[in-house]
Amino acid sequence: MSRPLIAILRGIAPPQAAPAAQALIEAGITRIEVPLNSPYPLDSITLMASDFAGTALIGAGTVLNVDQVSAVHAAGGSLIVSPNCNPQVIAASKELGMQSWPGVFTPTECFAALEAGADGLKIFPASIMAPGGLRAIRAVLPPGIRVFAVGGAGPENFANWIAAGADGFGLGSSLYKPGMSIADIAARGRDAVAAYDAAVT
Repeated sequence: MSRPLIAILRGIAPPQAAPAAQALIEAGITRIEVPLNSPYPLDSITLMASDFAGTALIGAGTVLNVDQVSAVHAAGGSLIVSPNCNPQVIAASKELGMQSWPGVFTPTECFAALEAGADGLKIFPASIMAPGGLRAIRAVLPPGIRVFAVGGAGPENFANWIAAGADGFGLGSSLYKPGMSIADIAARGRDAVAAYDAAVT
């Protein structure tokens, strides 16, 4: 069963890309982003998408402009995650049939992202907003809008964020750091899935 968790593999290099993706997918995490400030990120996305496009949603994070959207699409990616709300990036992603998850922090940014066609909202940095801030924003968002908490939300506080209205999470350093072994990635993936499952039961 897939969970609403996005693995953020910041700093991963192409040789580790496909094995890391396999480990995460086997752990139950089937949404994976390679931030574009990683080494040769498009190569990593190509390798992951080639092996797992039918099994997982593979794409890029830290996507800041339309040219990068096109490059990720050409690499086989189908997920665009940004730290900011750029309507042009959102529109370009949707035109190419990709999922768009822009970073937002205020109600103004949330509604601008939705009007531009975003598939969901990435609350970032979640550590500053805190669950209370998300609860307040949730009160004015349309029903059914998916909201993921990123940056300060993780296995240790899944339950608090879910209670505040979070639908899912982006997991970075709690799941992956450069130099980590595939075995460690797999173990952290399993731990994150177990923590999520415990938080929703």
